[in-house]
Amino acid sequence: MTIEKDFDITKPLWDLNTFYGRWRHYAWVTNPMSCFVYQKDILAAKQLYDDYRIGKVPIGTTREQLLRAKNLYESAFHPDTGELQNVFGRMSFQVPGGMAITGAMLQFYRSTTGVVFWQWVNQSFNALANYTNRNAMSPITTTQLGTAYVSATAAAMIVAMGCKSYWGKHANPLLARYVPFVAVAAANCVNIPLMRQNEIIQGVELTDENGKKCTQSRIAAAKGISQVVISRIVMCAPGMCILPVIMERLEKYQWMQRIKVLHAPIQVLLCGCFLTLMVPTACALFPQNCPIATSTLKRWEPASYELLKKNCENNETPEYLYFNKGL
Repeated sequence: MTIEKDFDITKPLWDLNTFYGRWRHYAWVTNPMSCFVYQKDILAAKQLYDDYRIGKVPIGTTREQLLRAKNLYESAFHPDTGELQNVFGRMSFQVPGGMAITGAMLQFYRSTTGVVFWQWVNQSFNALANYTNRNAMSPITTTQLGTAYVSATAAAMIVAMGCKSYWGKHANPLLARYVPFVAVAAANCVNIPLMRQNEIIQGVELTDENGKKCTQSRIAAAKGISQVVISRIVMCAPGMCILPVIMERLEKYQWMQRIKVLHAPIQVLLCGCFLTLMVPTACALFPQNCPIATSTLKRWEPASYELLKKNCENNETPEYLYFNKGL
């Protein structure tokens, strides 16, 4: 198949101004199968992507090859820096990684050792994902990374153990199954803001619709981080809230009681089903190229607004500015 002359490999295939368009985009980009592609093939895809972007189209290249290169490039490389991301931190690894960890947290919620261990594993995984998908224009120090990791892990364990202790004495057995979700939600509220604290302290770069850097904003950083926190909680909520009810019902059947050794694999597979749907859904809740009204800067960040006016011709400021909120 030949390539259309107007095909732009850098532009999304769907309308990212709509939820459905974003959902289709993220379902495509976060396809977990891309995690199992050899690194040499990913680098070859990047080379083809870069060559086509500058007009060097290899003879015989088809549209399918370009789409494959685009898919691998956007799933594996950071949108800000163009650096190859750690495979375990990519959003495309959320399904295989998240299903294993979430399934284990839901299965071993009764044991104190199990709660502590799997909360630690989960926060280690989350810290890597948060760092990998941050706004890379705001660098973070090793000390800040360590603080974020330790704080989030401690928050998750304290909440988990507190809920386990209280609900174990005062609540029905079903409610105790929600200990992992409450702990994960609390830890996300700690982990993500701490991991990206430099964005709040220094502000994130804002650009106009053409990508020209105009100013910086701390309010924009807070907006982007809060949206990421909401997205991460929504991502895990259905699996961690609905699955306990399903397992509570299933475990009452005799045939389920005879296959207790399979309870953990069953929960892992069911978590995978939920995450396959929820990863693109959560990512699509808010645009990654997040808008912020210029009037907001004028009202709440006068210094940022003044810098914006200096960087605009004839002080004609755009109505909206944009920044990468991360995932």
